[in-house]
Amino acid sequence: MAKITVNEERCKGCELCVAACPKHIIALTTGALNSKGYHPAGVIEMDKCTGCASCATMCPDCAITVER
Repeated sequence: MAKITVNEERCKGCELCVAACPKHIIALTTGALNSKGYHPAGVIEMDKCTGCASCATMCPDCAITVER
């Protein structure tokens, strides 16, 4: 099973990873802010991740790591 890790402090909430995910399992966390005041991205259903790494490829801040 693949695992997505988001470095919440580097994430600026641009939502490019949300748009890039073919399984639609990434969303911005509405209940939390990072130290810069952004809602960071988070994975809703990790078990549905295929490990395609589209989210990590689209991230301009390299805040996403995908492990297979």
